[in-house]
Amino acid sequence: MTDATSSGDALPFTHPIRPADLATGRATPFELVPSQTVCDSIARDLGILGLRKLRFSGEMSPLGKHDWQMTANLGATVIQECVVTLDPVTTRIDDKIDRRWLKHLSEPNDDDEVEMPEDDSVEPLADVIDLGQVMIEALALSLPLYPRAEGADMQTNVFAEPGTKPMTDDDAKPFAGLSDLRDKLSDGGKKS
Repeated sequence: MTDATSSGDALPFTHPIRPADLATGRATPFELVPSQTVCDSIARDLGILGLRKLRFSGEMSPLGKHDWQMTANLGATVIQECVVTLDPVTTRIDDKIDRRWLKHLSEPNDDDEVEMPEDDSVEPLADVIDLGQVMIEALALSLPLYPRAEGADMQTNVFAEPGTKPMTDDDAKPFAGLSDLRDKLSDGGKKS
């Protein structure tokens, strides 16, 4: 395991491997368990309050003559701010991560318009694969988008000028006016 120590765009944790050095007849197991100091750096890098019990384990397997695939399990306990109260919210993450690196996958030019591929687990094969970077990317994608503390609800405030009816989120929906029509029809048009 290698900890990145230079400043700038360096990742807080790296673990580079060279596919050329891996056995081609069998799977090569790996297990990354960064120290708590490194977990703290990763948490700062991801903009979360805390990170504990980070483990990334799996295996790299040959896929044909030149390509590689990885199957791994990502486990971590993350602490984020509640989107409503800003209180700490602790979440356990346990995800299965699959990646493939293909030698003959073409890289787009900067000038080309690029469509996102349907399979986002495929990447071009390079001389070095950084499993630390894969782990951090997988963790970032696994974070809850809107963590909420138990019992935290969004409050709705509605404001309007005097003499006008306040507009709510329900009123902004395309068929919101139909509720008034339904009420009129169910009362036989006898609204006062």
